[in-house]
Amino acid sequence: MQRRHVLALAAGALAAPLVSFAQQPTKIPRIGFLHPAPPGGVPGMRLEAFRDALHELGYVEGKNVQLEVRWGNGEFERLSKLAAELVQLKVDVIVAATAPSEIAVHQATSTIPIVMPVSSDPVGDGLVASLAHPGGNITGLSVMAPELGEKRLQLLRQTFPEASRAVAVLWNPAYAGMRARFEQTKVAAPTLGLTVRSVEVQDSRDLALAFEAIVREHPEAVVLTDPFTLSQRTQLVEFAAEHRLPAIYENSDFVDVGGLMSYGPNISDLYRRAATYVDKILKGAKPADLPIEQPTKIELVLNMKAAKALGISFPASVLLRADKLIE
Repeated sequence: MQRRHVLALAAGALAAPLVSFAQQPTKIPRIGFLHPAPPGGVPGMRLEAFRDALHELGYVEGKNVQLEVRWGNGEFERLSKLAAELVQLKVDVIVAATAPSEIAVHQATSTIPIVMPVSSDPVGDGLVASLAHPGGNITGLSVMAPELGEKRLQLLRQTFPEASRAVAVLWNPAYAGMRARFEQTKVAAPTLGLTVRSVEVQDSRDLALAFEAIVREHPEAVVLTDPFTLSQRTQLVEFAAEHRLPAIYENSDFVDVGGLMSYGPNISDLYRRAATYVDKILKGAKPADLPIEQPTKIELVLNMKAAKALGISFPASVLLRADKLIE
């Protein structure tokens, strides 16, 4: 009896640590999210699109995933510090929204996986070796597609065949990746008999000067999107309407606030797609092995009310191509 009692106690002692070990909580993966803009508005919508996609993939915040969100509030100089915070937290993957965040995070870590929802020119910016074989700790999606600059000019020319032969391209040279997108338009212009005027804007003072130059020359306009121009989209759209300026934008955020037309990828869809990259990485995939995707669906969005205010009608060739009409 005593021997059996001793054996039972010994078995219990051996089992106890096994039970304790089995009850250890599973580590919840942490996802860093860094955006250079202030929270709310369009950037906030992008984060929600990413969150919704995570939820569709089976992730529930606080249960099997945790998000560490950081906002740059439009101050690019803060991004390095915020990127370092995420690295110090030892998050499992970082979603770096737009080129300034991507560069800041890339400089902060060479080991933590990084996912880009909307990179411009990741090869030209030195972030990856190639789109097909990124080769490091960063992957994701790129909004670069060689034909987009030419297509926007074609749409302008089809809609305004009698307009000026000069095109003002409004863009921010301080924003990494933008030069490649500007060059897309510049290279395409001569094939359509157009000349390009570079109108550079980095802050509100530049914007006022840009408006003055455009009023003097009254060209057609292409507006390239970065955090600054996006934050000023209502002012840009109102300026174009006031001066009856033919303008096309890179994405529908501008058309949603009254802009005439846009041609480009659906950015919220790209953020949703970024969640699939995060999911693959959390399940063991290496960023170096995940090719960078380029947009496969490009949307043409037309604002019929804005067209009416300008006293124009979109030609049938343009209307037939539209993915969305805003009445």
